[in-house]
Amino acid sequence: MNTYLFLCVFFPTVLFSQKIDYTVSYRNIENDTYFRFNYDNDYFDATDRNYTQGYSFELVMPSLKKNPINKILLAPKEKIKRYGLAIEHIGYTPRFYERPEIQYGDRPFAAAIMLKSFVSTTNTLRKTRLTSSLSLGLIGPGAFGKEMQVGIHEATGNDIPLGWQHQIKNDLVVNYGLNFEKQLVRILDLWSLQAQFSGNLGTLYTNASFGLNSSFGILNAPFSSSAKRKFNLYAYMQPMVSVIGYDATLQGGLFNKKSAYIIDDKQVARLTAQFNYGLVLQTRTLYFEYTRSLITREFESGTSAGWGGIKIGFTF
Repeated sequence: MNTYLFLCVFFPTVLFSQKIDYTVSYRNIENDTYFRFNYDNDYFDATDRNYTQGYSFELVMPSLKKNPINKILLAPKEKIKRYGLAIEHIGYTPRFYERPEIQYGDRPFAAAIMLKSFVSTTNTLRKTRLTSSLSLGLIGPGAFGKEMQVGIHEATGNDIPLGWQHQIKNDLVVNYGLNFEKQLVRILDLWSLQAQFSGNLGTLYTNASFGLNSSFGILNAPFSSSAKRKFNLYAYMQPMVSVIGYDATLQGGLFNKKSAYIIDDKQVARLTAQFNYGLVLQTRTLYFEYTRSLITREFESGTSAGWGGIKIGFTF
C-alpha cells in the first residue's frame, strides 16, 4: 500500500473507471480513419481473479459523423474531430472461480458488453482534447461472460469455472462519459506531461476523476496539426486515484435487484489507487502497444490486483 500512496502523492491522477480506455492521448493514432483491437487479461499478472479479461474493437472514420447519437455528445466547434464506434466486453471473477458455491467475501462473477459511440475534439492552439461518449449495453448472463471464459479455459487446459450461475443478473447499461486533457509541458518530441479530468455517469459506472499522464521517447503529436511522424516509440506512465460512486460489477445492476450475491454498498472502496504503464510502437500505418496495470482493492475484503494487455491497430 505504501507504494500506491507514494504514487498518489507524486503523480496525482485519477482512474477513468472503465477498464478499457483508448481515449487518452498517449494512445493517439494520427489518422482520421483507423481500426484497433484492445485485449486485456490477468494472465499477464499470473493471476485469474478480479478483472479477468476485457476486449474491444474500435473503429474511427469520418463517415461516423452521421451517427445520430453524436447529437447528444459534447463536442466543441474545433477543427480536429474524430468520430468512432467501439464494441467492448469485460469480465470479472472471484479467486476460486472453479468452485460452484458463492464465494462470500470475494468479488461476484460479472460480465458486461457495450456499444460505445464517441467523439474526440482537439484544440491545437490550447493543446486540449475533449472526448465524450455514450455506452449502451447489458450486464449479466446476456453478455456471455461464462461462455467466453469456459471456452478459453477448455482450450488452454485450465480449471473450468463453475460459479457463473451466481453472476450479476441481466440489467441495462447506459453510461455517459467525458475525458478532458490539457498538455502542460512538451520538450521537443522526447517528453510530455498532460493534466486530465474525466467523469462517468450511468448504470454501470459513476465517478469523477482528475490527474496527470506522462510519455517519454520518440513521441507522436496528439495536440498538434503538424505533419505526421513516420515512426514513434515511447513509454508512458499513468498513476491514478479514483473516487467511486457506483460500480455495477460489484453492487449489481441499478434496476434488477435479483442477483444472488453482490458486494454491499458499505463494503465498496470509495477511493482506489491504480498505476498503468506501457510501451507504444507506431509507424505511419501500424500501432502496437503492451500495457500493464496495478490497482488497490476495490472492496473491503478484496485484494489488490493486476492485469496486462496488448493493442494492435492500423490506419486505412
